[in-house]
Amino acid sequence: MLYNTITNRLRNYRWFIYVKIAGIIIFPVTLYLIPVGWLNEQHSICLFKNIFGIECFGCGITRAIVSAIQFDFVGAFNFNKLIVIVFPLLIFIWIRMLIQQLKLLKH
Repeated sequence: MLYNTITNRLRNYRWFIYVKIAGIIIFPVTLYLIPVGWLNEQHSICLFKNIFGIECFGCGITRAIVSAIQFDFVGAFNFNKLIVIVFPLLIFIWIRMLIQQLKLLKH
């Protein structure tokens, strides 16, 4: 309830909308700047893989998204085949969020 009250009050401030738009734009730019080689060197945090030693359906999706954002679609597909479904959905959600915030800015 407190969260809803705070969120409703912040929606009325133009600066808050500008901050949200900046965050929506900066997030994919940040992912673009992350080197995929660095991600490959990191330890997996997947519980399924760490406990059972085999990859789950979600393993590699972060590396695949970063590769797709960097326009390496073959590498993204090699990391996780589900990128064919996940990446277009992420783009759709990202564009929809951006349009929503821009519409709020007009009012």
